[in-house]
Amino acid sequence: MNIKIMIATHKKYRMPVGIEYLPVHVGADGKESIGYVGDNTGDNISKKNPYYCELTGLYWGWKNLECDYLGLAHYRRHFCLKLKKSNDNFDSVLNSEQIKWLCSNYRVILPKKRRYYIETLYTHYEHTHYSKHLDITRDIIKNKFPDYLKYFDSTLKQTYGYMFNMFVMSKDLVDMYCEWLFDILFELEKNVDCDESLNVNELSAFQARFYGRVSEIIFNVWLNYQMDNGVISKSQVKEINCIHMEPINWANKISSFLKAKFFKKKYGNSF
Repeated sequence: MNIKIMIATHKKYRMPVGIEYLPVHVGADGKESIGYVGDNTGDNISKKNPYYCELTGLYWGWKNLECDYLGLAHYRRHFCLKLKKSNDNFDSVLNSEQIKWLCSNYRVILPKKRRYYIETLYTHYEHTHYSKHLDITRDIIKNKFPDYLKYFDSTLKQTYGYMFNMFVMSKDLVDMYCEWLFDILFELEKNVDCDESLNVNELSAFQARFYGRVSEIIFNVWLNYQMDNGVISKSQVKEINCIHMEPINWANKISSFLKAKFFKKKYGNSF
């Protein structure tokens, strides 16, 4: 079985060991090589990286890699089955044997759901970013993929979802998902370009990366549709841990979350 798990990175970083892992330099167009394969070869959208984040790596893998399973992780965020008691987080990252077992038994491997408890997916985005992005996305789905509209509406009311644009899926599902996803995002880009109030040049570099954030949410829309319509069964989906390779400033994260919810202060950076 040919399995590729792309690790999106913009800098040189320690990478997990295993032939399944493929570090990908995202946003490589016009940049000096950092020793990894760049997302600027073959069919690519590398130039969009300041706005699409790791999705330029996903697009590159979708269009240019031949494999049975394709996945996406991040240089500082990886999958793991069990958190080991160790001073080295890399000891817990999925190894080749675990990857092969998972792909032999499941079609979709995902990080455990992120739960917001006091927020829905829509209100959390509304408070931390700009909800108009989601409103336009809804209109696009209504026009292009009307069968998905009720799933969009119900999913955005959830207080949980699969985040980080992380997954490992059979390549046929990746093909289905990416065809759907990028059709929507490219249309969103056209709509944003026509609306001066959404000009990315007026947003901070952090907020301008909204295409990647919209995709985090609508992945759940796509998945809910596939599962409700029998394309993917519940037994074919496996949730596993996500391990962060760098410390998380939880005090800052929680403070920013509460400021966004109660005082309408948009996020200004990652945590």
